[in-house]
Amino acid sequence: MRSTRFQALCAAALALVLTAAPAQATTLDELVSAVVRIKTFIDPDGRSVPNLGRERDGSGIVIDENGLVLTIGYLMVEAHGAEVVTNAGRTVPATVVGYDHETGFGILRTSEPLKIKPLAFGKSADVKVQDPHLVASFGGAAMVLPVRVASRREFAGSWEYLVEGAIFTTPPHPAWSGAALINREGKLVGVGSLIVGDTGGDSSNTPGNMFVPIDLLLPILGDLLAIGRVSGPGKPWLGLNAHEVGGRLLVGRVSPGSPAEKSGLKRGDIIVGVNGAATKTLGDFYRKLWGTGAAGVTVPLDMLQSGDARRVDVPSANRLDHLKLKSTF
Repeated sequence: MRSTRFQALCAAALALVLTAAPAQATTLDELVSAVVRIKTFIDPDGRSVPNLGRERDGSGIVIDENGLVLTIGYLMVEAHGAEVVTNAGRTVPATVVGYDHETGFGILRTSEPLKIKPLAFGKSADVKVQDPHLVASFGGAAMVLPVRVASRREFAGSWEYLVEGAIFTTPPHPAWSGAALINREGKLVGVGSLIVGDTGGDSSNTPGNMFVPIDLLLPILGDLLAIGRVSGPGKPWLGLNAHEVGGRLLVGRVSPGSPAEKSGLKRGDIIVGVNGAATKTLGDFYRKLWGTGAAGVTVPLDMLQSGDARRVDVPSANRLDHLKLKSTF
């Protein structure tokens, strides 16, 4: 049974949206009906299996009337099969349409229309700090949480991933993967990616979630639908995970079979710079890395290995060419 506090939160969440868009929804369930459950089944030989597993589960967002479902890509990358489950309990098979490593977005399409009203896109550029929003995962009104925007800032992930203007919200939603961030007008402005311990970026240790801004989807959506990936060679990818430790970039993991492993990089190495230009933060490192050219370029890394300064030339690759993706990608 729902608690009185939870009922109050749901009522406040509904009032938040309906005051701005009374014609768009009459109940909370109707508003979030486009947020569905996705289950994916991954190629057992997939490169992402050791970290993410062979079966993955999270949320997706219906974005057109023909069953196009947007989600966060780590839920579906290297999938050979998928299912979408509506809040009414209907299960429909789905296929992989496309994946973009740079934004983290993934697209699925159901085998038949879901007969669910799509969630319209808002403008994530309009999202401001302290703005009230809703976070909705699959499960209908029971999985809606009112939040506020704690910060808008760059997010640099250890896996060669950088999002400009990421949206950080608090309090944290327990089912954030692929969840929808919905503004006062009842429109989608972000897709859930992570749970974080410091949403403000100011060491205040306020927990919450990071959302990828929906504005990043529009420039690449045509390519994802047409060819399954963004056209062109992509950015140079090395295949290492690094962390900022004491003002240094410490390599924590090297992906098996990656350019970094083939070039002799290993856990415990320290990244000093790129082609003689010093770097101490992940964001700065990625910009220097990607500034060397397109995927395939040889990247001159300045490293400390076992205390010795070395130049290591790493022939880069396109991340998507390393993954075990379906031929439709």
